[in-house]
Amino acid sequence: MSKDQSYVLKAWEVTVRKTQQAKKRANSVFGTVSVAPHTDIDTTTDDNDDETTTTRSSTEEIYHAERVLPNGDYYTGQWYDSFPHGHGKYLWTDGCMYIGDWYNGKTMGSGKFGWPSGASYEGEFKSGYMDGIGTYTGPSGDAYKGQWVMNLKHGHGVKSFANGDAYEGEWRRGSQEGQGKYQWSDGSYYIGEWKNGTIYGKGSFVWTNGNRYDGFWDEGFPRENGTYKWDDGSFYVGNWSKDPEEMNGTYYPSGNEGNLEWDPKDLFNNLSEYKICSGERVPTLPSQKKLSVWNSSKRIEKPRRMSVDGRVSVGIDRAFEKMNMWGNEIGDGGADMRKELDAELMRLEAEGIQSLKSSPVPMKLPKAGRKQGETISKGHRNYELMLNLQLGIRHSVGRQAPVASLDLKPSAFDPKDKIWRRFPREGTKYTPPHQSTEFKWKDYCPLVFRSLRKLFKVDPADYMLSICGNDALRELSSPGKSGSFFYLTNDDRYMIKTMKKSETKVLLRMLAAYYNHVRAFENSLVIRFFGLHCVKLNGPTQKKVRFVIMGNLFCSKYSVHRRFDLKGSSLGRTTDKPESEIDSNTILKDLDLNFIFRLQKAWYQEFIRQIDKDCEFLEQERIMDYSLLVGIHFREASVAGELIPSGARTPIGESDEETGHRLSRAEVDQLLSDPSRWASIRLGTNMPARAERTMRKSECEFQLVGEPTGEFYEVVMIFGIIDILQDYDISKKLEHAYKSIQYDPNSISAVDPRQYSRRFRDFIFKVFTDDN
Repeated sequence: MSKDQSYVLKAWEVTVRKTQQAKKRANSVFGTVSVAPHTDIDTTTDDNDDETTTTRSSTEEIYHAERVLPNGDYYTGQWYDSFPHGHGKYLWTDGCMYIGDWYNGKTMGSGKFGWPSGASYEGEFKSGYMDGIGTYTGPSGDAYKGQWVMNLKHGHGVKSFANGDAYEGEWRRGSQEGQGKYQWSDGSYYIGEWKNGTIYGKGSFVWTNGNRYDGFWDEGFPRENGTYKWDDGSFYVGNWSKDPEEMNGTYYPSGNEGNLEWDPKDLFNNLSEYKICSGERVPTLPSQKKLSVWNSSKRIEKPRRMSVDGRVSVGIDRAFEKMNMWGNEIGDGGADMRKELDAELMRLEAEGIQSLKSSPVPMKLPKAGRKQGETISKGHRNYELMLNLQLGIRHSVGRQAPVASLDLKPSAFDPKDKIWRRFPREGTKYTPPHQSTEFKWKDYCPLVFRSLRKLFKVDPADYMLSICGNDALRELSSPGKSGSFFYLTNDDRYMIKTMKKSETKVLLRMLAAYYNHVRAFENSLVIRFFGLHCVKLNGPTQKKVRFVIMGNLFCSKYSVHRRFDLKGSSLGRTTDKPESEIDSNTILKDLDLNFIFRLQKAWYQEFIRQIDKDCEFLEQERIMDYSLLVGIHFREASVAGELIPSGARTPIGESDEETGHRLSRAEVDQLLSDPSRWASIRLGTNMPARAERTMRKSECEFQLVGEPTGEFYEVVMIFGIIDILQDYDISKKLEHAYKSIQYDPNSISAVDPRQYSRRFRDFIFKVFTDDN
C-alpha cells in the first residue's frame, strides 16, 4: 500500500472513532435535555468584547466560560465539549436560575433552583429532575423537606403548609401514601394510613378536646369498624358509613348520663370541616427548562443533516462521501484502496463495532388484526349455553342481597358455600321464563365474588350490561392450549373462560389467599376474577360447564400493536406462525421478544416491588406456569408503516389516527405533577414507557434477552400476570421428570413453584429496567 493510501486509511480510522464519539454526543443532546442548538463561530475575542470571555484550563478539557447566549440566557461556570459540565450558574430570561453541579448539559448532583416567584429548591438533581434529598420552599410559605423522585415527592418527607397545617410521613408519586401524621393548625391530628393524598386505611383522629376515633377510613371518613371515644371515658363501637342505612353500633356510657343525645352522623359533619391542604403547585419544573448551547470552541462543525426519516446524521454519510472523493483523487489505486477499506470494515465488525455499510432493518408497525372472536348468534353450537350463562349472571348479580362488607368470615370461602338454582323454561318464583333449554345454575362463594367486584370498583349495573345486554358474546376462534374456550363481551371489558374441574378446585382452594392479596395490594398485577359459576345442562349426559369471569387485560383506549406472553423459559417459547401470518392479535413468546422496556424510576420501583409480592403469593399457593402478558402500543409511525424511533421527526402527512396521541417530555412532567390526571394510568395499565430494540447474536439460539441497540421507541404498555390456576400437581411433576431427560431442566416450563418464581423474576427484571 502506497504512502498516500496509508495516510487515507489512517484518516478513515480516525473518522470511524469520531463517528462513535458523535453518536454518544447525540444521545447526550437528544436523550434527556431539550437543547436549542446554536453555532458560535467567533470563539476568539478581543479585550473590548465584554460578552464572551473564555479561560481554558491547562488540561484543554474542562474550562471556565462566561457567556451571554443568543437568546438572552446567561451562563458562567465550568464547560466541556459544548455543555455546562462541573459547577456553574445558569440564568434564564424568564428569571429562573440554577446554581450547582452539571454533567454534560444536565443538572446532576447538588444544586439550587430558583423561580422568579420566590420559590426555590435546594438539594439533589438527576438528569434535570429534582431527584434525591431536597427542600422545596414555595412563594407563600409552603415547605417540603425529604425525598424526591423525578420532580415528585416520593419517600419520607416533612411538609409544612402556609395555613399552619403540617404532615410528616410517607409520600408516593407526589401524594401522601403509607404511614403518616397530619396536624391541623388548631392542634387536632390524624396518624395512620394514607392513600393517594387522602386518609384511607387504619388510623386514629384525635381532637384538641380529647375525643378520638380509632378504626378504618375511606376517602377521609370513617368506614366499617371503628370506635369513637369521649374524654370522659364513654365510647361508641360500630360499623360506620356515609349511608345512614349501613351504619349501626352500640353506645357505652361511662356513668349515668354520658352523651345520650349524640348522633353518629355528627362525626361526619365535624370531619367535613377538616380539609387536607393540597399545597402549592410548582409553576415550571426544572426538567422543562431548555438550554441554549452552542458547539465547542475547540472545533467548528456544520449543521447536521436530517435524514429522510428525521434522524440526525452523525457522520456516516460524510465518511462515505470522503471515501468516494479519495477514490477519485488517487486514480488507478482507488479500487485497491476500496478493497482494503472493505477488509477493514469486516475487521471492525468482528470486533463488535457497528458496521458503516448497513443499519438494522427498520421496524414496521404490525398489520392490524381483525376484531377477535366469532359472534355467537342463533344457530351457533354454543348459542343456548350463552343464553343460559346470561340468565344465570343476571339472576346472581341482580338479586337483592345484604350490603357486602369487605371483612368476610372464613365460612364465606368454604367451597361448599354455593347456591344451586333451577331454570325451567316456564320460570319459577325466583327465575324468569326463557326460550332456552332447561338448566341448573350454580354460584360458587357468591359473597366472596360480590365483595371482589366491590373491591375492584365494578358497578353491578354496568357488569350485567356488559355480559347480559343485547349484544352477544364473541367466541375466540380456537381454544387455548389447556382446551378451555374463551368468550369476550362485546365491549371487550370481560373475558369468560371455561374451566376444568381441577382448575375450579385450585381457585376455590386459594380463594381466601387471593382475596386477601388483592385487597392488601391495590396495584397487584395478578388477573382479576369477578365470578365463578357452573351451568348443568338437562339431558342424558347431564353435562356441566364451569367458567370463570375475568377482566380483559387489553381493554384499553389504545390499540395493541404487539402482544407477548412471557414465562422466562426457552423450550418451545416461539410462535408457530410464519411471519406473513403474524398480526397485532398474534401472541408472541419469550424468544420472539426483541425489546427491553424502560419505565420511569417511580413506576419501575413500584413494578419490581409488586412483581416480588405477586410471585411470593403464587409461590406460597404452589402455583406455576403463569405468564406476564404484555401489550405494546407504538406512538409514532410513518405513513408507510415504519416505526419512528424516539427523537426522530414524524414525516409530513402523518395522521393522528394512525399514531395516536404522543406524550412529550413536558407533557410527561405535567402528568406526573397532576394526580388528577392519573385516573387512566396505573401500574400495568396505559403506562408510558420507552422500548429499546434488542438484537440476538446469531450463534445464541436460545438467548432470552437480546443485546440493546440504542434504538428507542415511545410506547404505551399494558401488562398483567395470567394463567394462575395451575398448581404443581402429579401431572406437572411427571412432565418435569420426562422433559428433564431430553432437555436442559432450566429451559422447560414445568418446574417447582419456587424455582419457577425465581426464574420468572430474574427474566422479567432483565426485560424491564429503570429508564435512566
